[in-house]
Amino acid sequence: MSTPEELPAAGIVVIGRNEGQRLVACLQALRTQPRPVIYVDSGSSDGSVERARGLVDAVLPLDPSRPFSAARARNEGAALLRARHPHLRYVQFLDGDCLMLPDWLEAAEGALRAVPATAVVLGHLQELHPNASVYNRLCALEWLAPAGVIENFGALGGIMMVRLSVFEALGGFNTEVIAGEDSEFGVRVGAAGHQVRKLDVPMAQHDADIHRFSQWWTRAVRAGHAIGQRAHLHGAGPQRDCARERRSTWFWGVALPLWVLLTLWPTRGASVLLLGGYGVLGWRIWRYRRVRGDSPADSALYARFNLLAKFANALGLIKFHWNLARGRYRIIEYK
Repeated sequence: MSTPEELPAAGIVVIGRNEGQRLVACLQALRTQPRPVIYVDSGSSDGSVERARGLVDAVLPLDPSRPFSAARARNEGAALLRARHPHLRYVQFLDGDCLMLPDWLEAAEGALRAVPATAVVLGHLQELHPNASVYNRLCALEWLAPAGVIENFGALGGIMMVRLSVFEALGGFNTEVIAGEDSEFGVRVGAAGHQVRKLDVPMAQHDADIHRFSQWWTRAVRAGHAIGQRAHLHGAGPQRDCARERRSTWFWGVALPLWVLLTLWPTRGASVLLLGGYGVLGWRIWRYRRVRGDSPADSALYARFNLLAKFANALGLIKFHWNLARGRYRIIEYK
């Protein structure tokens, strides 16, 4: 029988939906480490459930009678992990399109043991195929962020190790948040007086697998929905979560183009000059990324697509308010 010192401190919850061979690679990579692994499936139709059996300690197919979401999958996976392994102190969440990197789990457990005030740790996320498409490249740029204590929770993604006592005290992820549920959880962690910290350690490789503009656009719409929902929940709180992002989306994605269109005739076309504001915004984004260390080409790519994303974000923001009025939320899938 294992002593308490010999038992693993952390378990792993992997979530997925139609991830195919990426899921197999993800789960096979975890077999070399001694921690229990649970795979939670959100209605896959590609045989993911069958592929996962034999690669993990347990497979949990979610009941399709309730709406799927990453928040729900992680919550139910953590509950099953806790029920099967009550001695665990931490849970590592991982998406099925990712590969955990060596040494991350030990580093994350060590950081949580060393600083009791820290409730969540994450590391550097790398894009597996950054040059496979411009959209993958954009994801690679998105993942870049410095190590240290996180106060802007937009930098908190779903791949993280969490102290289970805090996770349970806060009720886990909000299952009504269909996008940005990880960042919303971070806001509540910070409000409860705990720390979220990014370690200067490689954590995982992510396979975005985005090759079409329509996929990128849908992902940007999803981000707009997240902005709206997070601002609705916490925008008026002390952290003003997504309040600035929501204002920016309304202005650049809706108000300015609408004003130009409505005043086009009265101003005899002069209102078109206001569109020059997008050039100024693009330059500011480019300069920000250059200061962050990106190359001129990467900075320009990031700026162009961030300008375009304002309109997709606006659609997502409108979609959130429509969903809020109906009281129903459905996941937005882009791949």
